[in-house]
Amino acid sequence: MAIPERFSNLPDYAFPRLRALLSGIEPGLKDGETPTVLTIGEPRHAMPDFVAEVMAANIAGFAKYPPNDGTPGLLSAIGDWLGSRYGLNVAPERIMALNGTREGLFNAALALCPERKNGQRPAILIPNPFYQVYAVAAAAVQAEPVFVPATPDTGNLPDYAALPPELLDRTAIAYLCSPANPQGAVADRDYLEQLIALADRHDFLVFADECYSEIWRDAPPPGALAVATDMGLADRVVIFNSLSKRSNLPGLRSGFVAGAAADIAQIRRLRAYAGAPLSLPAQAVSEAAWRDEAHVAASRALYQQKYAIADRVLGNVPGYRPIQGGFFLWMPVADGEQAARTLWAQAGIQVLPGAYLSRAVDGHNPGQGFIRVALVADAEQTEPALQRLRAVLYDGKTDGEG
Repeated sequence: MAIPERFSNLPDYAFPRLRALLSGIEPGLKDGETPTVLTIGEPRHAMPDFVAEVMAANIAGFAKYPPNDGTPGLLSAIGDWLGSRYGLNVAPERIMALNGTREGLFNAALALCPERKNGQRPAILIPNPFYQVYAVAAAAVQAEPVFVPATPDTGNLPDYAALPPELLDRTAIAYLCSPANPQGAVADRDYLEQLIALADRHDFLVFADECYSEIWRDAPPPGALAVATDMGLADRVVIFNSLSKRSNLPGLRSGFVAGAAADIAQIRRLRAYAGAPLSLPAQAVSEAAWRDEAHVAASRALYQQKYAIADRVLGNVPGYRPIQGGFFLWMPVADGEQAARTLWAQAGIQVLPGAYLSRAVDGHNPGQGFIRVALVADAEQTEPALQRLRAVLYDGKTDGEG
């Protein structure tokens, strides 16, 4: 039986690749040390205290089919949060509940990417490195994925404005993650204004992945929809967010998409056929989580404590860049795969090679000389782990070679 070729060039996913890379290597640990996994972006701070109570109070909801778009209470809670966080007034018809941001980032491309743009195959712009669902979405709609460097030379954000006008004219969607996974960079208001103006000039949508928006160093990052609204261009932006990072609830699989009413109507229409709605108990927990900020502030303070630890332990490593938002360190090394193997063999620490989050363009993979380090463990585990990481990869070396 023939299989579709549109997914044939997808590399193996990052974590199976990492398991294969480290297979057969015994973790190097001293007496009293335990392996430290700093690979996956799975928050380990405490989830909100009210989760079990709200879930239990709504347990009978598992016996009912839930509304696909989101309950009125949940849509209202998300709208109120967008108002308090960004000063936006977003009506319920401009919001839809999601099973986390990943499926939304995928399904929105299915719903909104046209088959042709100005008579040509559409392009989807993707920062490189990037969250891997962006490329899968481009493949699914048979658009051309255009991987745009997001490196230290560009402030770790993609310079979409530098692309040729003829490419921008057939662009349908530009993905942006801010705070960025994996680099921890934040798109400021000037950057967002320039990108949104570019989208309006060349008639494409900005898909703003903002799932790390509530984890930041000094000030809350600006939101793309808020900036676009101020510019009178709200219809150029679709935003995605979730409770996974904000509320330490990755297993709840709860998020939302918001944008222009016409775009959300198209997404709702598609997901009515192919989407998996959140259960009613999950929607009740989600409503409570979006209405509570105390647990978010407490969790953010823990991340800020770990930022300070990373700055203290690694701050004078050549090429170190302090995290501005999110919880990933993007550390320079000579070769990410070799560094990952060495760290596991000599220190019992697992990190992710940066090349697994990037694509090679013209023979160059912009993630090859980096590792991603997830600061998800508590501070007591983080500090000794980073000290061991430094000792293995950087102390006594001039190039960060693993």
